[in-house]
Amino acid sequence: MAKSTKTIKAQQPNSTTTSETIYDSPDLLSLKLQETSRKYRKVFFIVLGVIAVVALAYIGFNYYLEQQEKEAQEEMFAAQYYIEADSLKKALNGDGNRLGFKQIIQDYPWTKAANLARFYVGVIYLKEGKFEEAIENLRKFSSNDLLLQGRAYALLGDAHMELKKYNEAIKYYKKAADYKPNKYHTPIYLMKLALSYEQAKKYEAAILTYEKLIKNYPNSSDYVNAKKYKAYLEQITGK
Repeated sequence: MAKSTKTIKAQQPNSTTTSETIYDSPDLLSLKLQETSRKYRKVFFIVLGVIAVVALAYIGFNYYLEQQEKEAQEEMFAAQYYIEADSLKKALNGDGNRLGFKQIIQDYPWTKAANLARFYVGVIYLKEGKFEEAIENLRKFSSNDLLLQGRAYALLGDAHMELKKYNEAIKYYKKAADYKPNKYHTPIYLMKLALSYEQAKKYEAAILTYEKLIKNYPNSSDYVNAKKYKAYLEQITGK
């Protein structure tokens, strides 16, 4: 019986043959590497496809915008002619053949032409006494142009002055005066700002604004009036 037991023990598998030994097999390791490679290749091609779709969409949208801009600029020509000729209704609503500024904004909303059209619409509404509508359009206008952006701020100030919202007027006149200061337009905006301070009974701020104009823009056509109004305010306030 003892001899039989020894024989059985000799035939048992070596206890050191574990799962680690199996996974160290070169064939199985190669299969694992191939499976991992296939997985990451799939992810790579998915990402590449998404990038390609986004790039094509971007190019397509830019082309679309270019075409929209071209069409809008062509339509703008007639509207600009009408506003210069003081035909405000045709400038605003079109003449039956060409679009007016309002329709350009609606049909070409993402274009530079539509942005400029908002400025013109604001100007027209201000002339027509529709101050809330003027404010709504001028607030949506944005430009880096030295003349137009400063003027848009000033027009917003004018509209608020008409509505007797003096603090809002002050805010926009200040923006106009601070926007790219220059000897041509800034003195005009400073005068408007000082007058809005007066309406708001902020006389000290008005005096300081007149002083700024007098000091920085002595050659301005507003120089004499600024000195006169400043002297008057100093007299009534005892400054």
